[in-house]
Amino acid sequence: MIITTAPKPSPELMQQAAQLGEELGARVVPRRKESLIGLKRRYNDHRLLIIDAQGLRFYGEDDAKPPLYFHPSMAYVRIKRMRRGERDPLIELSGCRPGDRVIDCTAGLGSDAIVFAYAAGADGHVTALESEPVLCAVVREGLQRYETIHEDVNEALRRVEMQCAEHGAFLAALPDKSADIVYFDPMFRQPLHDSAALQPLRGVANRAALTEQAVADAVRVARKSVVLKEHRESREFERLGFVRQHVNKIAYGVIKLS
Repeated sequence: MIITTAPKPSPELMQQAAQLGEELGARVVPRRKESLIGLKRRYNDHRLLIIDAQGLRFYGEDDAKPPLYFHPSMAYVRIKRMRRGERDPLIELSGCRPGDRVIDCTAGLGSDAIVFAYAAGADGHVTALESEPVLCAVVREGLQRYETIHEDVNEALRRVEMQCAEHGAFLAALPDKSADIVYFDPMFRQPLHDSAALQPLRGVANRAALTEQAVADAVRVARKSVVLKEHRESREFERLGFVRQHVNKIAYGVIKLS
């Protein structure tokens, strides 16, 4: 993978590019006036991460596909509804309350982690795990830099702690009852083809199925609930011992612990 910057980068951007290059094991190359496709061809590398004032954008091997970048997307819409006093199904089903500690085991673009961070408030804590280093970097930087017009939403973004980690090993190392809620949102076995927002994510996300051992560790670690989000027709709920609830295009499975 190669990393480049805006055509005329600031010293701060150059320093950030160098840090990302070391973190991701990627080559940092000068942009000058070259196009992104031209850079791919010059360095014979079709995975490119660009950093500029707007954040990080990752371009994969297919030049026709849009880049992967951070945006709060539906999390922002959901939080605006919560600000009006409306209920959010995930928050209700999980039992999340102010002060709760939440582990989002499959962060992806961080949408659900942001909603949890808003609901858990300043006294809560949300750890969002992402096993794919590029995706983790894009979302982590976005959470720290993205600005909305609502300060309470910005504060929720900043409260999400991104960690590049595989959730199975992470959960196995935690003490019993050390979190309130553990949440899983793996890539659907049966994708929602009309979900355009997730198309760039599919090229980099971890597609591994959730394991029974990971769920067992989640049950051991959580005090309140373990929640699984899946396609409404998925058989994962039954396979892993979740009670299917709130069925629409998606469904949530819940294991209540208190």
